Amino acid sequence: MPTPDFVLALREKIGNDPLWLSGVTAVVFRGEDVLLVRRADTSEWTPVTGIIDPGEQPATAAWREVLEEADVRATVERLVRVGVTDPVVYPNGDQSQYLDLVFRLRYDSGTPAPADGENTEAAWFPVSELPPMSADMRERIHAAVENQPEAQFSS
Repeated sequence: MPTPDFVLALREKIGNDPLWLSGVTAVVFRGEDVLLVRRADTSEWTPVTGIIDPGEQPATAAWREVLEEADVRATVERLVRVGVTDPVVYPNGDQSQYLDLVFRLRYDSGTPAPADGENTEAAWFPVSELPPMSADMRERIHAAVENQPEAQFSS
């Protein structure tokens, strides 16, 4: 599901103007391996990410996005990082910025596969051998690897 219906409804009212949204990054571990997906829109490898639906609990959104995007079931362990993304301008001109809540999850079951059309691949990677990705995505993964008792706050 590329763009949630509630975002489309908001876009009908505000056009391409900046839209503040809440999102999650789900960093799923299976032992020393981390689940990554290759985005269909940019071809970049990232952890699973997604928008929190209105009224949805953030941890539930992380769990749901992993199941929807990668066909994997995982247990949310904890919040590891809170940050704000840089503004994003999409090819159609829509502008957004996200409050990003990064969760650490533990693999339960399933074989990674691009399940909903948002990604072209889903696979496990050793944390020590991540494919090329943005510094921001590496920082999100690093926060989950560190697994400190308190959440990190990006500056």
